[in-house]
Amino acid sequence: MPTALVRNGRVVTASESYEADLYVDGGRIALVGQGLSLPADTVLDASGCLVLPGGVDVHTHLDMPAGETRSADDFETGTRAAAFGGTTTIVDFATPEPGQSLLAAFETWMRKAEGKAAIDYGFHMALRGLGETTAAEMARLTRDEGVTSFKLYLAYPGVLQVDDATFFRALLGARECGALTLVHAENGGVIDVLVKRALARGETAPRYHALTRPPETEAEATARAIAMAALAGTPLHVVHLSCAAALAHVAAARERGLAVHAETCPHYLFLSTADYDRPGLDGARYVMSPPLRETADQDALWRGLAGGDLEVVATDHCPFTLADKARGRDDFSRIPNGAPGIETRMMLLWDGGVRSGRFDAQRFVELTATGPARLFGLWPRKGAIAVGSDADLVVWDPERETRLAAETLHMRVDYSPYEGRIVRGGPVAVLSRGEVVVDHGEWKGRPGRGQFLKRSHGATRPA
Repeated sequence: MPTALVRNGRVVTASESYEADLYVDGGRIALVGQGLSLPADTVLDASGCLVLPGGVDVHTHLDMPAGETRSADDFETGTRAAAFGGTTTIVDFATPEPGQSLLAAFETWMRKAEGKAAIDYGFHMALRGLGETTAAEMARLTRDEGVTSFKLYLAYPGVLQVDDATFFRALLGARECGALTLVHAENGGVIDVLVKRALARGETAPRYHALTRPPETEAEATARAIAMAALAGTPLHVVHLSCAAALAHVAAARERGLAVHAETCPHYLFLSTADYDRPGLDGARYVMSPPLRETADQDALWRGLAGGDLEVVATDHCPFTLADKARGRDDFSRIPNGAPGIETRMMLLWDGGVRSGRFDAQRFVELTATGPARLFGLWPRKGAIAVGSDADLVVWDPERETRLAAETLHMRVDYSPYEGRIVRGGPVAVLSRGEVVVDHGEWKGRPGRGQFLKRSHGATRPA
């Protein structure tokens, strides 16, 4: 494998910041020191820049079926876009078809990624229910395939939602195999009633997506999931948390010493319910679940990121084209749920978090790389700058300006939720296992070079 030398940069990890050169050999960091002058196949001058661990995005939906359509990015275009944004590892979701075994679903998703992924990847497994063989399959996936996390939905009745008994049994099953349970926390039954009532009144515009999924439905489901996880004695991770009321339940649980973890997404930090009132179908671009919230919720989420109750910023990258979104022209409930974000996560968080003074560069690294790597069993191979760690590195220019727009980004979707926004701070070079895949806006990677990651048990708080 080629060697590389990254010189004259300032290394920033989750715990420290220092001037150093990095020598890469065999795809891993071989030396960390000052004034290194070893011969290398590639030499990168990081003068004036920071050198960060490659980003770890633990919530993506690539090549995902969604009713009459599917998410617009597959593993080739999605991982390429991720790399352009400084992310070098993703964890996607393998979701069984109705009646399909977990092992068959895992093989299906492995085939989706094989030959396409340009960066390294792992999988969570979604559970639609629990059959006679599910517990054994969970144990086998955890033990043999490194799939150490399982997701359940308390939303989407008739499609993905599980009842409380099934959710509790899944928590017990996860405890038995040492896996982490992820939950989409919204009260699907209540939301279903609210949606039907709204449509009966002729309330069909995109704004009613948010009005029929109020914060109370997320907060209640979050509290219920936490209570059941505590009863089962197993850790819980709340995905895409969007509102202050749900965060309050997470914070209270953590204060009691429970093993409760949570993530949020950039769209909840930078967008709000006001975006649903854009003219025509423009508001459909912002339909995702949970929906966008009020600006007061944004403030609470930023405080949660700075204070530690929110440990991960992921994307829930699930892009659909404008033509797909137009399926809900006369019925907001038919708008595919999801938005693009795999490429813009780190730039947005640096601009809104570090440059605004909400937290420092080390906390940025914790939220975007080290924290998710630890929680999901990838650290110290990923999310670290240390001898022996994979040479997933980002040369980051804190002054680089980027205008976020569909025509300049690399996701396979015809809009950006942040269209026209200027952010400062971004990658100028990205290395994946020592190979330069992005260099000053030029793509150097290739489809299929990404490797599947068998994950260990993550570093969760004591249950």
